[in-house]
Amino acid sequence: MELDGVSIQGEMLYQGLLHNKHEARCCDREAVAEKELLYKSFKPDVVIGVGYWGDTPTLIQDPLHHGMTPVPWLNADGWVANYHDILNKLPLIMVTSNWVKHTYKRDGVTNRNIEVMPIGIDMQEMRPLPKNDVRIEQVKKMLRIKPGQKIILTAGGDTTSKGFQEVLKALGKIDKDFPDWVYVGKSWESRTPYYHYKDELKLMKELGIRRKVRFLDGPLSRDFMCCLLNACDVYAAPSRIDGFGMIQVEAQACGRPVLGVDSMGIKDTVLHGKTGFLAKVGEEVKLAEEWVYKWQGFKKKHKIKFDEPKTFGIRADVDDLADYLYKMLSDDELREKMGENGRDYVVENFDYVKTSERAYSLIEKKLGLNGRERATVSVKTR
Repeated sequence: MELDGVSIQGEMLYQGLLHNKHEARCCDREAVAEKELLYKSFKPDVVIGVGYWGDTPTLIQDPLHHGMTPVPWLNADGWVANYHDILNKLPLIMVTSNWVKHTYKRDGVTNRNIEVMPIGIDMQEMRPLPKNDVRIEQVKKMLRIKPGQKIILTAGGDTTSKGFQEVLKALGKIDKDFPDWVYVGKSWESRTPYYHYKDELKLMKELGIRRKVRFLDGPLSRDFMCCLLNACDVYAAPSRIDGFGMIQVEAQACGRPVLGVDSMGIKDTVLHGKTGFLAKVGEEVKLAEEWVYKWQGFKKKHKIKFDEPKTFGIRADVDDLADYLYKMLSDDELREKMGENGRDYVVENFDYVKTSERAYSLIEKKLGLNGRERATVSVKTR
């Protein structure tokens, strides 16, 4: 089955630790009985919890309750709720990007032990395939791609948050000058959220490009995702909010250039002008107030006002996206070179074996474990 990003993040860390001959066990962060069994039988030196700040009760408070040392490895969704005290006392917090680190600092987490630790992926699982691979040919037939058409792909739990609407507008701008394209949107569930799907259908009709857009919904195996990434010519990911951008790393691992936005987590994973292009930010979505809830660490549901409006999302500049899309689609040599650069870059910096060893060394150094680290990796699984 196709795993969600958090599950892949934890699984790659776990497999990397085992590959590097470190003692580790893995379990679901909600598996209360299994975690307690591991606490008592495996007796880990650290409990690495993969999630975001809202998972503090299971990733941090639960290990502390059992006398264990938690090391959370956190993503972010734009702001930090009411767990500042417990976060500020931790000897180490790992975060997936510099933007996530900035978000925590912006929202009052003063802990100086926040360290950026990127997510690793399996470079053999995600790799370039031969252009004549029969699987790529079949994927193109499945998506009704004609010979000579260039394929742009965007994938996510939903495509809207990954910048789908902004890419549609950009394609509408270049369609007359470069009409031979098909845009594929791959999401976890069909037409979800439905109100976004309706907006996107309306936008496609207004732009006159509905027949050039394909939807591919539902869970896919990792093998199929590799084939899908290899089938595309450009991976488009100008995400509205993104704490890292794992699929962008996977696309580069498959030798595909990436179109993103010069903001948030993707700034750590795509090299502008070398492995892809990063469009400038066209709009920031700011909130002056927001509802908060008990599950966020507050005593009751209520609305809070921020001293300064907070950026909760962005929109990529459509004109910039259009310019870069045209360059990438019309220049085969440029795409080929960027794809090669991207593969080299992610193999060097985001291979799960290397990132897991970096995480191990960081934990060993920060916690003074002197080579005796045993870890329980607590993640969400499917």
